[in-house]
Amino acid sequence: RELFAEFAAELTDPEQRRLYEEEVAALERERGMEVRFVHPTPGFVLRTSQEGSRRCYINVCSNALMGEPRARAERGGQRWELPYSLAPGREELRPAGRRRLLYDVVFHPVALRLAARSARFRRLLCDTALDAVESQCGARLDRNNATVLKGVSYKGVPQAPVIRSPLPGGAPKPPDDGESPLPPF
Repeated sequence: RELFAEFAAELTDPEQRRLYEEEVAALERERGMEVRFVHPTPGFVLRTSQEGSRRCYINVCSNALMGEPRARAERGGQRWELPYSLAPGREELRPAGRRRLLYDVVFHPVALRLAARSARFRRLLCDTALDAVESQCGARLDRNNATVLKGVSYKGVPQAPVIRSPLPGGAPKPPDDGESPLPPF
């Protein structure tokens, strides 16, 4: 139990988390990839159900790494471009022992500020989050009964997904000293 408690304390330590993220970024740089951790800032929560029976929560969050929302004027209105990041869904146990499904959809902070000022833009943000979960995760959500929870900004324990993008020069070549017993990649 002591080892498990020590392990749990280490996982929650911000300094250990920062060190872990630096090590992952360095390892990915060696493989030719740039890594950025998307730490979600709580916004609001949509409650719905998946497949008609399982309780499901969509955390609508923000992070400055996402692209800003842009509007294009079109005949009859505007067309919005809302870049987002969707973390893979996860199951968490509630205190009563029941499981709940959680999804994090992350937009730019400007999108959440616009949603706070305009009910129509909030509906657009909610529809985009529901579309993202349905299309990317293959889930069937109950859109008719999806509601925004009042006074709740986030459900579950926040997790930082990763955005990977290739480095401009590709992976750096490893030094060839001729003594490696392993074959080249």
